[in-house]
Amino acid sequence: MTDKYALIGRPLSHTKSPLIHSRFAEATNQDLVYTAIEAPVGAFAETVDAFRREGGRGMNVTAPFKLDAYDYATARSERARLAGAVNAMRFDGERVEAENFDGVGLVNDIQRNLGYALKGRRVLILGAGGAARGAVLPMLDANPALLVVANRNVGRAMVLGEQFAGAPNFTTGGYDDLRGEFFDIVLNATSASLHGELPPVPADVFTAETLAYELAYGKGLTPFLRLARDAGARRLADGVGMLVEQAAEAFAWWRGVRPDTKPLIDQLTVPLA
Repeated sequence: MTDKYALIGRPLSHTKSPLIHSRFAEATNQDLVYTAIEAPVGAFAETVDAFRREGGRGMNVTAPFKLDAYDYATARSERARLAGAVNAMRFDGERVEAENFDGVGLVNDIQRNLGYALKGRRVLILGAGGAARGAVLPMLDANPALLVVANRNVGRAMVLGEQFAGAPNFTTGGYDDLRGEFFDIVLNATSASLHGELPPVPADVFTAETLAYELAYGKGLTPFLRLARDAGARRLADGVGMLVEQAAEAFAWWRGVRPDTKPLIDQLTVPLA
């Protein structure tokens, strides 16, 4: 019997997940079907219940339901607990296991695909929302020299700092605290680029050797990437690799086999121009 998986979110008109998981299934000879379910806001649990009754084995979760998925789960990984959000679920009878692979996908893309080791680097994450929360633990596991999270709402950043208070190389603050600082890697985890806006990051955080990474994908040269380029940063990337890598982690969690990600990353990459 063909196994059923799906992405749940809203809106989903531009999602690449069905394409990605269908290609993964073909490449690894897995008998599954993967669909996109655009659920009504406020009807997450009912929609997932219906999918499970129809034989659904697992789901990816995207906005605006990552917090709903956290509450729905009966068992959560450490990554999911620390992120306070879920992007993948696995169903086993009444048991609902929850994971967050966003940060793992990000780290894999930076280190494996871009060849930029995090160990000993100075890393800056802009934003303190769900994307940033999901990235902190995998980033810290990679042993950077310093990991900084900066957010417009400083209080929200400080709350995140309290969650990881035991990490000696981790600090949080506001954008004004970045004056005079520079970083080897700067990641834009804010939603600014989705609206064609620029987070208020000072240009001097970038050097010629900085990797500027936009978590949004398929947007071309966003205001953030343009700022980095104009400040002299020679290495720019968007989040298409993160998208494919987190999907591969979920696929391996569900199916026990990890697909090759390079062909899909190459196919989905949009020129940064």
